[in-house]
Amino acid sequence: MPRSKNAGRNANGLGNIRKKHISADNGTVYEYWEARVTVGFDPGTGKQLQRSITGKTQKEVTQKMKEISVDVDKGIYIEPSKQTLGEWLDAWYRTYLGNVKPRTLLVYKSDIDNHIKPAMGALRLEAINTQIIQSFYNSMQQPSKKHPQGLSPKTIKNVHGVLHKAFQQAVLIGYLRFNPADACILPRIEKKELKPFDEDDITNFLKALQGHPFQDLYIVTLFTGMREGEVLGLTWDCVNFPLSSITINKQMQLHQEAGIKAYKLVSTKNGRPRSVTAPPFVMAALKRRKAVQAQQKLMAGESWCNPDNLVFTNDIGQHLTKPTVYRAFKQLAASIGRPEARFHDLRHSYAVAAIRSGDDIKTVQENLGHATAAFTLDVYGHVTDKMKQESANRMERFIQSVYTG
Repeated sequence: MPRSKNAGRNANGLGNIRKKHISADNGTVYEYWEARVTVGFDPGTGKQLQRSITGKTQKEVTQKMKEISVDVDKGIYIEPSKQTLGEWLDAWYRTYLGNVKPRTLLVYKSDIDNHIKPAMGALRLEAINTQIIQSFYNSMQQPSKKHPQGLSPKTIKNVHGVLHKAFQQAVLIGYLRFNPADACILPRIEKKELKPFDEDDITNFLKALQGHPFQDLYIVTLFTGMREGEVLGLTWDCVNFPLSSITINKQMQLHQEAGIKAYKLVSTKNGRPRSVTAPPFVMAALKRRKAVQAQQKLMAGESWCNPDNLVFTNDIGQHLTKPTVYRAFKQLAASIGRPEARFHDLRHSYAVAAIRSGDDIKTVQENLGHATAAFTLDVYGHVTDKMKQESANRMERFIQSVYTG
């Protein structure tokens, strides 16, 4: 459709707004309004940089001009990005995630490809607003053929995290003026009830461990609160027998590169090392483990392969895998009447036992590697609540013993 020459005179008092026409191939003439606004100056030539604004009515174009003029005067005007959300996500993923762990990258890629792109990938980046994003999150909760129960609040939160980070980077480099995901409301995540081992469970678990190939691994986990990847990635240089301390500075994590899966040592979840002072029972287990490993190395001879100097390995020095350790744990848990227990419950069991034995929250937080004590309290607050009630009961018994009124 050929564009006609300017048709019509400038609108009264608005000099640079004019009515224009466009002729269709069938002879129909369409009318619209156009204006050009100076949005800045070329730093090299000093020439004005102008943007064309169009609308169905003079009023619509005038309003757009006013909004742009205000932003230009305030120095916050941003030229609309012509790329789609899908194109920006691809660029963001390639360019701005260099410090993200490979496993996390895979999770991001999955959320982008499976959830975000199919729903909003074709939309212009600058056209996406809070309402569009909120509607997307709401739709994720609805039952579908692929997800009859709808997606979980946790999944939606994870998708939001990826989308929010991508939008925030777009804000930082000037593609967007603000993050449209900031004001979205996420579905509430219901906290799962923690089911740590109680004293009887721990007693029975330790009995069941006698002679088990992973006996020392489970003992170290249960009485230090280490995560599964952290205990599998523990190396001998991080075990200080004279000081009875363990430095936790890495974890074993499954990676997938070019279609090949492999376990690698990476930094801890929050990227910060921590040190745990272990009880003598744990250090004895580690000494026993060292002696067993020395015997295994002797028996394996040239087949021995432990380049990372791992504490927990198989008979020929190779690292253990999470499924192997998890399956063995589930069998042990079932044998003591706790078939529903997860490996991660050993970490919870440590935390609850530590708090109930009198450790302060700050110490427990640092041993667990939580970012803040507030987070530790949020997770294990029910334990301290119970301790407060027990304290009140003890005080009541004391009062009754001394009160004679």
